[in-house]
Amino acid sequence: MLSQYSDFLFKSVFSLCTIVMLCAASLPIFQRRDNTGRLSMCSKLCYAIGGAPYQITGSALGFFLQIYLLDVAQLDPLHASIILFVGRAWDAVTDPTVGFLVSRSRWTRCGRMMPWILISTPFAVLTYFLIWYVPPVEQGKVLWYLVFYCLFQSLQTCFHVPYSALTMFISMDQKERDSATAYRMTVEVLGTVVGTAIQGQIVGGAIAPCLPGDLDRCHVKQAYLIASAVICTMYVLCAAVLFLGVREQEECGRLKTEPMSFFEGMRMVMGYGPYVKLVMGFLFTSLAFMLLEGNFALFITYTLGFRNDFQNILLVIMLSGTLSIPFWQWFLIRFGKKTAVYIGITWAVPFMILIVCIESSLIVAYVVSVAAGVSVAAAFLLPWSMLPDVVDDFKVKNPDSSGHEAIFYSFYVFFTKFASGISLGISTLSLDFAGYVTRGCSQPDAVNLTLKVLVSPAPVVLIFLGLFIFKTYPIDEERRQGNRKLLQEMRESDQDSETESTELGSAV
Repeated sequence: MLSQYSDFLFKSVFSLCTIVMLCAASLPIFQRRDNTGRLSMCSKLCYAIGGAPYQITGSALGFFLQIYLLDVAQLDPLHASIILFVGRAWDAVTDPTVGFLVSRSRWTRCGRMMPWILISTPFAVLTYFLIWYVPPVEQGKVLWYLVFYCLFQSLQTCFHVPYSALTMFISMDQKERDSATAYRMTVEVLGTVVGTAIQGQIVGGAIAPCLPGDLDRCHVKQAYLIASAVICTMYVLCAAVLFLGVREQEECGRLKTEPMSFFEGMRMVMGYGPYVKLVMGFLFTSLAFMLLEGNFALFITYTLGFRNDFQNILLVIMLSGTLSIPFWQWFLIRFGKKTAVYIGITWAVPFMILIVCIESSLIVAYVVSVAAGVSVAAAFLLPWSMLPDVVDDFKVKNPDSSGHEAIFYSFYVFFTKFASGISLGISTLSLDFAGYVTRGCSQPDAVNLTLKVLVSPAPVVLIFLGLFIFKTYPIDEERRQGNRKLLQEMRESDQDSETESTELGSAV
C-alpha cells in the first residue's frame, strides 16, 4: 500500500519539477507584452498558477481537516471545534493586519507584493506539513494542532493577501485584469481539484472499510503525511512559477498619498458603500458553500453511506467547477456580472434540496455533485472578478487617494475567512451536541439529521440572504464601463502632466 503512495509521490514531484523547469526556460516569453500593453497568455497563466497553493491547501483543509481531527487524531468534537474556530478567527484577524502592512511596504526591485510571497512560502510549507502529523504526546495534541494551524493560516495570509492585491498591478487595463482573473479562477478551481484528488485518493486508498484498530489508523496517518508532502511540494513550485513569470507594474503618474493608520484604513474601506454591499452579499453566499464543503465528506460517509466513494464524489464537484469557469467568464461578459451572480449561485439550490429529500442513491449523489460544481465555479470567479470594479469605483470617487488596493482585498479575505471559522465552529459543535461517535462505523439518527441540515436547508437560506443583500449593489455594467473610461482619461492626463514636467525640467 505504502509503495503505491511512494510511486504516486515520485511521479507527482517529477512532473511538477518538469513544469517548473519549462517555466524557467521560457521566462522571456512569460514577461512579454505586446505594443498595446496587453498581457501575454503565458503571463496570465503564470499569474494564475500563483493562486493554486491557497486553493490546494484550502480544499484539503476544508474537506478533510474536520474528519482528520475527529477520526485520525481522535480529538473529541468540542476540542476539534475550538481548533477550527480559533484557527479561522485568528486567520481572519491577520488578513487586515497584513493588508495594512503590505499597503505601507516600499517598492523593491521585485515589486511591492512579491517579497511577501517569497519570504512566507518556506515557513508556510513547514507548518502545513506539521498540521497533518499526529504527535506522540496525548495531552498536548490540542495545543499542537491549534498552534500550527494558526501559524500556517498567518503565513498563508502573508502569501495570499499580496497575491490577491497583485491583480491591480499586473495591468492597468480593466479587460486585461478581468481576463487574468478568469485564468486565475480556472487554475484555482483546478487547484481545488488537485488538493481534493491528492488528499482524497491517497487517504481514501488507506482507509479500510470500517475496521477499527491501531494498524488501520497507522496506515491512515502515514497516508495523510504523504499527501501533505505532495501538496507542500506543489506549493513551493507554484510560488516559484509566480515569482519567475510575473512582473509588477508600478503605477505611473499617480501621486502617492501618505500612509494611513490601520483604523483609518478600516474606516475608509467600511465606509465605502459599494464595497460593503459586495462583501456582505458574498459573505452569506460564501458561508453557505463553506457549510456544504465542511460537512459534505461526513454527509457522504455516514448519512448516505458511501464510505468508499466520498473522495470520488468530492473530486467530481471540483472537476465540474473547473470545467465551468470558462462558461461563467463568457456569461458575465455577455450578460453582466450581476446576472451571473443570480444565475450561477442559485443553480445548485434545487439539487441541494434534492439530495436530502430522496432515498440514498449513488447516481443522484454524482448528479448533485456535478450541479454543485457549476455553482462553486461561479462562487469562485465572481467575487474576485467584481472586487477590481469596486476598487476602480473608489479611485474615480477619490482621485487623490492611491496605494490602498491591499486594504480592500485583505478585508474581503478577512470576512470570507471569518465566515469559514463560523461555519466550521457551528458544524463541529452541532455534531458534538448531536452525539457524534469518533471513528464510528455509523452515527446516531440525530447526527445524520444534523448533517442533512448543514448541507441543505442552512446553505439555501444563507444563499438567498446573500442575494437579497446583493440586489442593493450599485455597480452595474453601465457604471463599470463609465469608470473604465474615466480612469483611462485620468491616467492619460497624469502622463501628459508628467511629460510636461519632465520637458520643463530639461529646458531649465
